Amino acid sequence: MKIGPFENKPAVAPATTERKADSAKSSATAATQEASAKVALSSTAAALSGDVAEASFDQAKVDRIAQAIRDGNYQINADAIADKLISNAQELLGKAGG
Repeated sequence: MKIGPFENKPAVAPATTERKADSAKSSATAATQEASAKVALSSTAAALSGDVAEASFDQAKVDRIAQAIRDGNYQINADAIADKLISNAQELLGKAGG
């Protein structure tokens, strides 16, 4: 699988000030109307959201993979991906190790 160059991404047009004003006005109205709404996260959602702030990554590895994709020689190991997906699903469901 080959992915095109990263430099060819389409530019995102900035929002106009009219849209920003309308958006801010509707957001303020919605916040006023929904001030009594309560949200509760499940224990699973709370556990998943707690690790996001502490997430780190290996920049060198990201650079190597990006370069391999640009060169068109990145190899995908479908078996390894499937094994990790199953392992993660089992861990999330509390069935890890068995």
